[in-house]
Amino acid sequence: MKIDWSGRSHNYSNRELTFLKNVIKNADPLTQGKYLKQFEKAFAKYINVSQKNVFALSSAAAALEIIAALLKLKKDDEVIIPAHTYCASAIPFLRNGAKIVWADIDFDTRVIDYRDVEKKITKKTKAIVVVHLYGYACDISPFLKICKKKNIKLVEDCAQAFGAEINRRKVGTRGDFSCFSFHSQKNITTLGEGGMIYVKNKKLAEKVKGIRHNGHCDFNFKRKNYWQPAMGNLDLDIPNQLPFKFTLSEVQCASGILMLKRLDRLNNLRIKRAKKFVSKLKNFKNLVFNDSFDKKRHVYHLLSAYYAPNKNHNRDDLISILYNKFKIKCAVQYYPLYRYPLFKKINKTNKSCKNTDKFYDNMISFPFHVWMSNKEFNYLINSTEKSLKILEK
Repeated sequence: MKIDWSGRSHNYSNRELTFLKNVIKNADPLTQGKYLKQFEKAFAKYINVSQKNVFALSSAAAALEIIAALLKLKKDDEVIIPAHTYCASAIPFLRNGAKIVWADIDFDTRVIDYRDVEKKITKKTKAIVVVHLYGYACDISPFLKICKKKNIKLVEDCAQAFGAEINRRKVGTRGDFSCFSFHSQKNITTLGEGGMIYVKNKKLAEKVKGIRHNGHCDFNFKRKNYWQPAMGNLDLDIPNQLPFKFTLSEVQCASGILMLKRLDRLNNLRIKRAKKFVSKLKNFKNLVFNDSFDKKRHVYHLLSAYYAPNKNHNRDDLISILYNKFKIKCAVQYYPLYRYPLFKKINKTNKSCKNTDKFYDNMISFPFHVWMSNKEFNYLINSTEKSLKILEK
């Protein structure tokens, strides 16, 4: 491959690697120490919320598991989730007994369609999950209004949109809960895995420390000696809900502190390149991007497009040419969740969503890691242009 599909989003500088080496050498303990607190503090400052409401975790999926637990879901409760997303957006709610109601996407914005959600709200609806997929900031204003009116909890899945904004306000700060991902492929990563949870309600937020770390807490009485009756206490933060082990190491937290300092620069590079890519290919009307650069601040975690098929060619032809002729590996992403056997077997509401099916069956995602050189990126643009011209003949 001349341009492969990368499993990592960015590299670390020599200065960052030296800092992390010192953390590995000197940190004591290597988990749940000072770097955890510093990372949570820096993260809270970046999205402009209280540090008391954010908690570093092992993944965004872990954050969603905790959110599902905090919702205290009952057997007949319904959670509305877009079918066009990664499976982790849905599995935690299913595991906690909820019925998943699949929402369609808006064809132009590629994120959850409020109009479709409004039709699917019932008296059993407990929560709505808004996924800012591809780094596209979804306008959640209408969701906030209806959630408040009907006493429904709003969850923002910001796994792919860290740093994205709507009206100069960071995504993940307006819902009742939100999750962020620092997985290897995300806009910043904490050494391959990692996540963060935001819980707006102060009382619920107080439960997260114990839930994420095997129920560890202090004793509710003054101890005569620090070693008695034990080094630490264990308790349930939520009745009948066993805690998890979703902690993040000190080295990962230290890397998160470093990468937060570079996040805006990395996101700006993504935005700049996305604009260039879209601009260079704007004359090919059958390749349609979400290019609403002025309306919302998208951070382009991925660079996806819809390829309008005709009687002679389709999306697969474009991917094939890029792969076989130009040695560029593209991807097709986010198989509609209701098509998977996992959801068909457990969640019996496998009704299709028109826009989700149409977009997925004709979408292409171009390699978009920021450590791609400018030379490689220009080759990607030129090769895509040549491929599209071949299909036009």
